[in-house]
Amino acid sequence: MKTRLLLLVFVLPVSCAPVSAYRNLPRVQAWEPAITQFEELDRKTTYPDDAVLFAGSSSIRLWNSLAEDMVPYPVIQRGYGGARSCDFAVYADRILHPHRPRAIVLFIANDIIGGDLDKTPDEVLHLFDYIVARIRVKLPQTPVFWIAVTPTESRWCVWPEIGEVNRKIREYCAEQDHLYYIATEEQFLNEQGQPRAELFLADRLHLNAEGYRLWTKMIRRELDEVLRVP
Repeated sequence: MKTRLLLLVFVLPVSCAPVSAYRNLPRVQAWEPAITQFEELDRKTTYPDDAVLFAGSSSIRLWNSLAEDMVPYPVIQRGYGGARSCDFAVYADRILHPHRPRAIVLFIANDIIGGDLDKTPDEVLHLFDYIVARIRVKLPQTPVFWIAVTPTESRWCVWPEIGEVNRKIREYCAEQDHLYYIATEEQFLNEQGQPRAELFLADRLHLNAEGYRLWTKMIRRELDEVLRVP
């Protein structure tokens, strides 16, 4: 079953991808300076072939201790604030294709925030499928890890929808080779089933130092298991 589904991803025509609906939107084009800055870094910096590429939204961008937390894995950090799957899909080739990383770790958490531009869980899954397909064009066997969207106080009103996204992506990853879902949800909830406020900044959205320590523990465990690091 896993091989058959993976082949379906490969044969999906590019013309069927959702990107064409988003490419020219002002809110997507607004990220052009950030992507251009990534390209400038790529021109100026030589990264090791065994680096782990972390990409996605502001929780990746704001992870100031990422390089230290991931030792001995060298890292490439490519986060931009407010990233949604629709704009990441548009820019995926430019963010990811310049590199030949040992693994890719993705965290994109702004598709459902309680606003008018929210995607449905199925739309998010469709975009994730497209992003994976773009990765596989050049990196067919590279391990790709998806970090589950964390429950936060500021977006608790739409947690059922976010939870559905997590469920769908978890099931998708389970059907694919070299694709891994990093479950974090339960660790970020207290005994009452509410988001743990002590893990977040005052905005009740972004991780604080303790939140990143917890993330690090869970992500490192998954990387070590898949990459076979003792």
